[in-house]
Order: sequence, then structure tokens, then C-alpha cells
Amino acid sequence: MAAESAAFTPLTLPVLPLDDEVVLPGMVVPLDLSDAEVRAAVEAAQAAARSEPGKPKVLLVPRIDGTHAATGVLGTVEQVGRLADGDPGALIRGRGRVAIGAGTTGPGAALWAEGTRVDETVPDPLPGQVAELVKEYKALATAWLRKRGAWQVVDRVQAIDDVSALADNSGYSPFLTTEQKVELLETADPVARLKLATQQLRDHLAEQDVAETIAKDVQEGVDKQQREFLLRRQLDAVRKELREINGEQDGEESDDYRARVEAADLPEKVREAALKEVDKLERSSDQSPEGSWIRTWLDTVLEMPWSERTEDAYDIQGAQAVLDAEHAGLEDVKERITEYLAVRKRRGDRGLGVVGGRRGGAVLALVGPPGVGKTSLGESVAHAMGRKFVRVALGGVRDEAEIRGHRRTYVGALPGRIVRAIKEAGSMNPVVLLDEIDKVGSDFRGDPAAALLEVLDPAQNHTFRDHYLEVELDLSDVVFLATANVLEAIPEALLDRMELVRLDGYTEDEKVVIARDHLLPRQLERAGLDDGEVTVDEGALRKLAGEYTREAGVRTLERSIARLLRKVAAQHELGERELPFTVTEADLRGLIGRPHHVPESAQDPAERRTSVPGVATGLAVTGAGGDVLYVEASLADPETGAAGLTLTGQLGDVMKESAQIALSFLRSHGAELELPVGDLKDRGAHIHFPAGAVPKDGPSAGVTMTTALASLLSGRLVRTDVAMTGEVSLTGRVLPIGGVKQKLLAAHRAGVTTVIIPKRNEPDLDDVPAEVLDKLDVHAVSDVRQVLELALAPATNGAARTTPVAA
Repeated sequence: MAAESAAFTPLTLPVLPLDDEVVLPGMVVPLDLSDAEVRAAVEAAQAAARSEPGKPKVLLVPRIDGTHAATGVLGTVEQVGRLADGDPGALIRGRGRVAIGAGTTGPGAALWAEGTRVDETVPDPLPGQVAELVKEYKALATAWLRKRGAWQVVDRVQAIDDVSALADNSGYSPFLTTEQKVELLETADPVARLKLATQQLRDHLAEQDVAETIAKDVQEGVDKQQREFLLRRQLDAVRKELREINGEQDGEESDDYRARVEAADLPEKVREAALKEVDKLERSSDQSPEGSWIRTWLDTVLEMPWSERTEDAYDIQGAQAVLDAEHAGLEDVKERITEYLAVRKRRGDRGLGVVGGRRGGAVLALVGPPGVGKTSLGESVAHAMGRKFVRVALGGVRDEAEIRGHRRTYVGALPGRIVRAIKEAGSMNPVVLLDEIDKVGSDFRGDPAAALLEVLDPAQNHTFRDHYLEVELDLSDVVFLATANVLEAIPEALLDRMELVRLDGYTEDEKVVIARDHLLPRQLERAGLDDGEVTVDEGALRKLAGEYTREAGVRTLERSIARLLRKVAAQHELGERELPFTVTEADLRGLIGRPHHVPESAQDPAERRTSVPGVATGLAVTGAGGDVLYVEASLADPETGAAGLTLTGQLGDVMKESAQIALSFLRSHGAELELPVGDLKDRGAHIHFPAGAVPKDGPSAGVTMTTALASLLSGRLVRTDVAMTGEVSLTGRVLPIGGVKQKLLAAHRAGVTTVIIPKRNEPDLDDVPAEVLDKLDVHAVSDVRQVLELALAPATNGAARTTPVAA
């Protein structure tokens, strides 16, 4: 539009105050004339208009908190009449901005004020930036109006081209506050005012989008809850109809749990705890997560066999027959189970089944090398006693909660493995096998072995509390069988609560019986062969046990039998062998290859390890049972080697000290033993234990190292058929050691015929099977001089002692 060049004429107008309301130029508003100030201003304007041409004029001034704004709007009274509600009113149109000056007097009761029209001209044509601003405002206003469905107003806004009128049009916006409208009124520059109106509209649309998104999410959540509520009601109705069809009593879920608890045969304290939880369930809402925790806990408690017990089979002879039929050997365990059943029978006959709240359970620790039948023995014990059997694998368990359970407050909480084992067994007196108890670890989650202290203590386990159940559980009638390979790996406090039973391995005769009666029939079935199609004679089984496998247990023996049968079955399918077929000792090499463990006594004398001086045969105990251990000694050249002792073979501190003791003994007593001890002073001694990658420790190799050094110095060979064990002291005393039975079994497997043990270990020979002792010449000695007399071969006549080298 064209810019006005003339200045505006000062005006004197009656003031029409607007409380908390703003009228912008271009707006048409109805005003209630029942208000005294409004009526006075309109009447004064009408009186002034009688002497002037045109419509009556008033000055519309916003009044906020009693304070008039500095800028008002020139308004004309378009019409005076009645409003829609019947009250008198006036229709007033805003014409333009007026800068308010000083107050003055005039006709009527109204307040008069002087003012000056504000220049609101805009250059024509519009600059590019202003045109873009007009376009943006119209787009925003159109978007807002379309959301409200005001399509007619959209066309009117699009038709406005004047920048000032377009900016003042936002005065109709209901979302603007009074302060925002006053800011628009007081902004004289039309372009700045349009920018302000655009920003206000843009902010409102952004807030509206966020509000719509929130409202949509809330509505979706409400719809989901309503849908879930409806579906649950439908599900309840379906369940009600099903109960009526099945003839069941109608009732709430909590009533169902209450009835189940009252009907269950629970101990009194457990019943009280369960009823308290049912009360909580009745008070909780369906949407409460606590309700699901309580229901899961009640289900677990109701599934526990609180009053279920199996009757022990008190046929003592029958139980012993079952154990003998399923396991060869292992007499210690069989005797202990037979004793337990006999005592249980006598206590039951005298009404002493429960004494002091405790029943007659048992806690046994079966310790022995792998493959001797510890795990399978547990199932046989349960079979012999007529009890349920449950196996709990503890290998690698590091979380204490695995034993005691989790607190119910945790998501996914479960009872511990002991409670789950009782629940799985379905009785309160099963045989529970705690497998690999020596493999239990500990970390930041606690020590499971410490949690087992209460479980395996006969004086405490009748009041065992699981963290999940939080009620007393009587474990005093459970027979716990704990298995372990290494006794030293079991914590001392835990071992003190168990009765120790050692399983030291099988003799060769026992292995033959086990292979014939148990392993061979099982592998025949797995290979798809009938009993008569393939037979293995006793000589072949004995060679498999003696030369193809050298172990304390029978696992490798079973794998060898399986391999043998697979080979025969494959040859039959290929048409290379006819069935039935009997495997003899001569057939083994052609079927499964050469033997892996040939006894030293069966080798050529020149190929034996003890064919040179300085090599002795010792005996040791490992996690896999007993084994032979060779000790090699050599002397360094006096010109190249320094005096002293060198030890190799991954030796522990105790074994290193034993080597120092052996060397010190020979240095101090070499003269009386007719040994050239001068070599020990001038030349360095080197002692080596083969299989250097295997850690070794313990004092029992003391006599073996002494014998090897004595053989080296004297030039006399150590007898091939002799093995020895024992700790040596500085005075030459042979001190007792452990694992005599396992070491003698290892010597027997290795083909050794003479064994030297400490005198004070002589009572341990009672544990060694008679068939092994019959084949061994055991010498119990108390002094290392006796060991040298027995172990060293006589010197060859006329043979000069030579300096030996390491074997």
C-alpha cells in the first residue's frame, strides 16, 4: 500500500479500559455496557459524535493489574444494542494504534486522554524477506486453523495482503496470553510485529505437536489397559464356565490358593507362612507385580513333598546283593551302606526314627580318581535302599544362591539346587549325589562351599532355610553322597562334616570282572551287536586293562572296548569278517593297534630307563590315581659346571627341600656308605623329573632322589623291578607318607614286583587288596641305608665306576 506522508493529528478521546483483555486494530469485539466504565466511555463518545461527523470514537486501552498500557487502539462504536444473552452491549471495531499521552477532561463521566496515531506504513512493493515472512505466517496459520476445522477463516487469512493487518489478525488467537497480545500491540513496526506473531504461532504449533503425541501415547496406554481388562474379564468368564462344566466350585484365584493350602498336608509352620501369603494375595490388585511373586512362591511350596517319604528296603542281604551285582569292588562303600541300613532298621524297630527332631540321614564323601564309579555308585545306593535318586552337579558352581536360592524380591528368583533336588525327587528322604564337590569355586557372588556347611551338617540340616522358601526344610533324612577327585581341594570345614570313604582304584583282576560283567554287555548293545555275535576272552580283557590302558578307573578301558567292537562291526558290514567272532589277545594289535603301556620289566634291558646309573623309580599320587615317577640324576663336568644342586621338572617347594635333604645326607654320610662324596663337593648335581610340564610336589620322593644320587655316585644300577616311596630326614630316617594303597596299585599296574615303603606305613597294607599283595614283595624300612641295600644292584666285578650322564 502507499505510504502516508502526512503526520497524524493529535486526538482527544474517552478511554475505554479493558481488564486482562487486548483488542488489536482490525478486530471487531462486543463489549458489555453493564460495566460502568464501558458505558461511560461509549456514552461520552456518542455525545462527542453529535458535534462531529462520523461514528463515535473511543480509546481502547488494556489494563493489567490496574495499570494502563502505554499504547491503545482507536476504536469506533459500530452499533449499540443487545447482546446474545439480552444484556445491553456495543460492537466496537479497532482502527489503529494510538500512543497515549496525558489525561484530560471532557464531557460525561468517562476518563479522557490525549493520543497520537502510530505510523504503521509498509513499503510497496514488499521486500523479498518480508514476502517470505508473509508466506510463512499464512502457512502456519492455515495449518493451525485446519486442525481446528475453521476452513472459512482460512480463506479470509489467505486474502489479507497488508503486513500490519496480517500481524494484527493474530489477536484473534485464543492461545495467546494477555502479555503476548500487549507485546504485539506495543510493537509499532509491522514487519517486526509479523515476525513476533510468526514466532508465537510456531511455538504454539510445536507445543501442540508434543501435546498431541503425549495424548496419543496416553490414549494408546489407556486403550491397552481397557483391552487387557476386557480380555481378563472374558478369560475369567471362560474359566467360570469351564469350572461349571467340570463341576468345580466357583471362586476367586486367591480362594483357590487358600483351599489348596488348607487341603495340603503341610507342616504347621509352613502352613502358617503359606496362609499369610494368601492373605497378601487377596489384598493385592490384579495388576500388582507382587501378586505374581506370591503365586509363584505358593506354587513352589505346594509342589514340595513335605510329608512324602519312601520306605527304606530293610532287606540287608538283598541290598548287599544289589550293590555287588551293580559294582565290583568298592567294599568300603558297600559296607558303609549296609551298616547304615542295619542301624536304620534297628532304630525303626525301637521307635527311634526321630531323635531330637533329627532323623537318621547320612553324609558320605566318596573321594577317588576319575572313572572308579563314584557317580554311578550313588544310583546303586538309591536302588539298594529303595529310595529316589537325584544328582546335583556342582562342578563350576560359583554363586552361593545356587545352593541357598535367591531372595523372592529378585526378578526370576528360584529356590536353590538342594530344594529343587527334593522337589524333583518327590520325597523328603532321597539319595542326593553332590557331584564334583571339589570343583566348587568362589568369587564376588559368594562361596557355595560355605553355604553347603549347613546342608551337610547332621546337627543343623533338620532346620535348613532356603532364601527363596524362607521356611524350615528338614534334610536330616536325606542321604548325601558327595564325590571328589582331590581331597585337598575340599575346604577343611566342609570335609569335617562328611564321613570320608576313599575309592583308590581297581586292581587288574577287578577291571577284568568289571569289563566282562558290565562294560562289555553295555557296549555290545550300543554297537548294535547281540551277546553271541562278538565275545572277548579273558586274556584279551586283561591285556586291554594292563597294556592298552593304565588308569585307576575304567573309563579308558570302556572306550577301548567300544573301539574294539566298532572295528569288528565295521569289518562285518564291509564283508571282511564273519560273525560270531571271538576276540583273543593276539587279535588286539590288528584291531586297535599296538599297546600304549608296556611294563619296564617287559622291555629290552638296554632300553629300560634304569639301565644307566642315576635313575630310580618312585611312586606318586595324582588326581587320576597312583602313578610311577622316575627320577634322573647327573653330575656336571668339574671344568664346566659349578658346584651346587639344579632341579628341573616343575617341582614345588616341598619337593625341592626333599632334594636338598637327600644331597645333604649323602654329603654327610657318604663315607660310611662307601660313596665318593668328593664329587658332590666339586661338581654340580642335577636332578630331573620327567614329564616336566606336570607340576609335582610333596615329600614322598625323598628316598627316590637319595637312591638316584647314590646310584650315580656308586655306579650301581637301580633294580628295574623296584619302586619306592617315603620321606627322608637329614639323619637318614624314612618317614611315613600318604596314599600307600594307590601307590601300590600303580606299582602293580606298571609291572613292578618289589616295593619299598616306610615302616610306619605298614598298617596301611591292610587296605590293599590281597591279590595285589600276593604279587608284590613289599619291604617296610625305617632307614635309607636299608633302601639302598634293597634297591641298588650289586657292582660288577672289576668294573670301574664311570661318570654317568643324565638318562
